[in-house]
Amino acid sequence: QVQLVESGGGLVQPGGSLRLSCAASGSIFIIYSMGWYRQAPGKQRELVAVISSNSRTTYADSVKGRFTISRDNAKSTMYLQMNSLKPEDTAVYYCNAKLTPNDYWGQGTQVTVSS
Repeated sequence: QVQLVESGGGLVQPGGSLRLSCAASGSIFIIYSMGWYRQAPGKQRELVAVISSNSRTTYADSVKGRFTISRDNAKSTMYLQMNSLKPEDTAVYYCNAKLTPNDYWGQGTQVTVSS
């Protein structure tokens, strides 16, 4: 069992930055593939970025060059550095931990990009 707690969301102006954190507990963090997903009102949840157990990263085209995913295995924490934020980045951001067949989600943190 894995417990995930996101933090770092908030209101930011277009062009601004935020850093999200996802603290994990309850299992061996290093063996999990971790990811960030987001869901905007009226839309399906979508992949933002994932980082594998050996730190290989994958990004959605919409965030490439602006967002950076990272993990600190010693702290059992994953991060998402978001720069050059746009209004279309507004969504609830969810942390995910995956080790087949197990799949865990955090409660989500709101990110609002607005002037």
